Amino acid sequence: MNKYELVRKIEEFAPLDTQESWDSSGWGVDLEGEEVNKILFALTITDDVVRQAKEKNCNMIISHHPLFFVPFEYKDINIYSAHTNLDRAEGGTSDLIIEKLGFTKTRNNDFVRIVELEEEITVEELKNRLMEISPKLRYVNNQGTKTVRTIGFCAGSGSEFIGQTDAFVTGDVKFHTALDAKKVVFDIGHFESEIFAPELLKKITNVGDNGVIADEKSPFI
Repeated sequence: MNKYELVRKIEEFAPLDTQESWDSSGWGVDLEGEEVNKILFALTITDDVVRQAKEKNCNMIISHHPLFFVPFEYKDINIYSAHTNLDRAEGGTSDLIIEKLGFTKTRNNDFVRIVELEEEITVEELKNRLMEISPKLRYVNNQGTKTVRTIGFCAGSGSEFIGQTDAFVTGDVKFHTALDAKKVVFDIGHFESEIFAPELLKKITNVGDNGVIADEKSPFI
């Protein structure tokens, strides 16, 4: 497999120039030679993920989270990442959450995906559906809201977008953000909100049996 052809497919889906200015998507390690035999797809590149890649005879890792600093011991394997550009892309990480939950997206608002339901659902029902992908979710309902019709989704850390909808689903909600929230806010966890990204990247590259998904777990017990 030509690694540059694989990357071309990713960048057609999620153009690199759409990443945020602070981001580090793209090549982390680009070794000499164009051909790769097997790909490991991961959410985050860690020592364990690199170990898995080598044990599975993968000579390339494609991840969602990029490396802002590449440790010396990672520099013997090809590494490519698609982060905020994948979040922003049509069919990207937030769209995947909506798909997994069986909702239908109504519209985009940059990183935020919005679902506008034909009929209201109870907050309890929404919580139960979210628990299918995040059993240990946390949520706040400071106004005692009983039902919602519009739901915003932002994979990863998207609490700065709270307020656009009746309910908002994201990860990494901070204490004061939760305390001040005027809407129903679900923190399903950063990991849980983005763990579908590796399977999306595998689908985009269409490598079939030449690609494997890394075994990753949330750091929170």
